[in-house]
Amino acid sequence: MKLASYKARGRDSFGAVVGEGAGEGVVDLKTRLAPQFTSVLDLLREGGLDFAREVVHGVRPDFPLREIEFLPPVLAPEKILCVGINYAHRNADYGETEAPKYPSLFYRAPGSLAGHLADIVLPKESEQLDYEGEIALVIGRAGRRIAAEHAMEHVAGVTLCNEGSIRDWMRHGKFNVTQGKNWDASGSIGPWLVTADEIDFSRPLHIMTRVNGEIAQDDTTGNMMKSFPELIAYVSTFMTLKPGDIMVTGTPVKLGSLRQQPVWLKPGDVVEVKSPQIGVLRNSVVAEA
Repeated sequence: MKLASYKARGRDSFGAVVGEGAGEGVVDLKTRLAPQFTSVLDLLREGGLDFAREVVHGVRPDFPLREIEFLPPVLAPEKILCVGINYAHRNADYGETEAPKYPSLFYRAPGSLAGHLADIVLPKESEQLDYEGEIALVIGRAGRRIAAEHAMEHVAGVTLCNEGSIRDWMRHGKFNVTQGKNWDASGSIGPWLVTADEIDFSRPLHIMTRVNGEIAQDDTTGNMMKSFPELIAYVSTFMTLKPGDIMVTGTPVKLGSLRQQPVWLKPGDVVEVKSPQIGVLRNSVVAEA
């Protein structure tokens, strides 16, 4: 099941994406499940995924995708935790030859990530807007000190993230990157949440980023230094993971090298993050008004 949050006919709602091609659309779940469930986050917190599947089964879409405005799949999550330098080839780009003992972690605020097809904003204070295509896990079952062998039992599903960064502001602090990672609408997430029952986690997931149609990143999760279960086990050691929490799991190396002159995103550029198992997250870049 693919769960999306969106605006339709002037109101916020959520639903399941069904159909294919020209017949693809959303079955509106808010009209069918309220007041018990009024959001994707409600479904995750109250264990309503199976109930939603029953409601959606055999139902035709209420809205074609072209008539909705996509929002981030999970609105107002308690945590958006991001993992830095988690692909082996990217580690080498930073001059490291051995995998790190522990993952590098930082937070993002929900307002820093726009939805699918929404604009990504280049702020007035910088020209160094960069892209980072990533796969994000969405937690479905709470847990603390989760063993790695049981970690994926706590995952509700996956989505895609363009973890957009303002590079020069990432260097303002000696020991953190928070300043460069939290500009309003500097990145994006979506287009929807694909539930875990539709993902074969025993095989690597493919992740690709295109900028203006040209491939900029191309890798699989098989090259991650810390796997999904390892990340969940590590993070849940020091904090309780809760339904709706999002873990953005790291970005692959860019084609080329960090030693080459970087080319920053500019207004008019189009960034697409794609995974065959999930979908395509597409956004255009605009200058801040």
